[in-house]
Amino acid sequence: MTPIHVVAAIIHHPGWERILLARRPDHLHQGGLWEFPGGKVDAGEGARQALDRELAEELAIQVLRAEPFLEVRHQYPDKAVLLDVWQVWEFAGTPVGNEGQAIRWAELAALPAYSFPAANQPILDALLGR
Repeated sequence: MTPIHVVAAIIHHPGWERILLARRPDHLHQGGLWEFPGGKVDAGEGARQALDRELAEELAIQVLRAEPFLEVRHQYPDKAVLLDVWQVWEFAGTPVGNEGQAIRWAELAALPAYSFPAANQPILDALLGR
């Protein structure tokens, strides 16, 4: 099964020790769970281009400084995903849930209290030093 290539952003709040989370709409795969914002990489698009486009579409922000963090491959029963995870250190604009999704700034230490898709576990482990 060919994995779906997805970018995911760990968006750091300037001045706070918080990360931006988005809640997946109930009707989508893994709906109702919290995630790191992002989306599918389009054909012919690089990961950084996809990151910039997805965050502009979903959150109305412009990425100013970002760097690759890690790649995660995960096999769900019905699909495979390749998460291209980036850390976003600087952005312009104020994040809003442009697609109707709930968003929330969460403290790093509080991340284990949120329900995430299974593919996000390696990201959480890396962030929390586990």
